[in-house]
Amino acid sequence: MKILVTGFDPFGGEPVNPAIESVKLLPDEIAGAEIIKLEIPTVLYKSIEKIEAKIKECDPDVIVSVGQAGGRPDITVERIGINVNDCRIPDNEGNQPSDDPVYTDGPDAYFSALPIKAMVKAINDEGIPASVSDTAGTFICNHVLYGVRYLCEHKYPGKKSGFIHIPYMTKQAVGKKNMPSMSLQEIVKGLTAAITAIVENEK
Repeated sequence: MKILVTGFDPFGGEPVNPAIESVKLLPDEIAGAEIIKLEIPTVLYKSIEKIEAKIKECDPDVIVSVGQAGGRPDITVERIGINVNDCRIPDNEGNQPSDDPVYTDGPDAYFSALPIKAMVKAINDEGIPASVSDTAGTFICNHVLYGVRYLCEHKYPGKKSGFIHIPYMTKQAVGKKNMPSMSLQEIVKGLTAAITAIVENEK
């Protein structure tokens, strides 16, 4: 099995993004699956285009995208992506759509194709807080969750995809009073557990 794991570059004025930092530290093999790592831009459509190019190059069985959710206290495995681009801040190229569809010919929403509850249990079993999330927001994280599911449904049948949000890593919380955070080592451990659950569970 091949699993493509993507992480965003920094955005919103942050000097780092724990998404790509944690993805870089993942093992090259987890539970017998080959792990392919990819940094993607926090930019509408260019993020999806870069993922599709890697899908064409490597033909992964599963695509797992990782994004930062500053303010959340735990690792959250997303259940659903909605067909809306509604950006509260501009992306890294200044795009800031309001109430636009991701794809005009797409359904209102796509559910993750990953075993989300098994993933949460695996992370919790490692002693790391995790939960299922029912909203990926309306920024680039949701854009990628929805967009990659759209690609799988329309062009790459049989491939599974989904999305994991992670908190700020510890050093990002410096100067942000009462802001939840998690060490980078714990984030990597949690993602490794989640990916193990993907390999070991169909549902």
